[in-house]
Amino acid sequence: MAGLEGTEQPRQRAGTTTVSPAATVEDELVLEAFGMFGDPTAGEVELPSRPESAAAARRMTEIVLSRHWGLPEPLTECVVLLVSELVGNAVRHTGARCFGLRMHRRRGRLRIEVRDPSRGLPCLLPVRELDTNGRGLFLVDKLSDRWGVDLLARGKTTWFEMRVAER
Repeated sequence: MAGLEGTEQPRQRAGTTTVSPAATVEDELVLEAFGMFGDPTAGEVELPSRPESAAAARRMTEIVLSRHWGLPEPLTECVVLLVSELVGNAVRHTGARCFGLRMHRRRGRLRIEVRDPSRGLPCLLPVRELDTNGRGLFLVDKLSDRWGVDLLARGKTTWFEMRVAER
């Protein structure tokens, strides 16, 4: 840069992420969530079992699907909704201090997993049109291609899969 030769430029600290001046508040929240919890595509990330963790899980899901994997907006919105439902169930019904979130993508499929330490199985309840509660697994059942629960030595993983078009 003209006139700045020999002057020291500010350096970025190790482990920090640069946010461009045009970054939105949403971008900053996503970077904060990834910085605090990790990348759910690289391995399971652990989130505290609190209602506000659903927002962090939704943000991470949206950024992975739309920006990293380049999936279409309607599919991304559907997956974000289903993640919110599984996280809500883990927070409300397990009594756990934390839960795990993991995202996989394989040829033609994506899989989202929410792990918690409870061995209590989720129940798919019959839902009536005017019901306001108990719709989470109903939505997962209707909108995903497959879903299930894997019992673990300590807890369970509730998961769903969606087909995705390969480019």
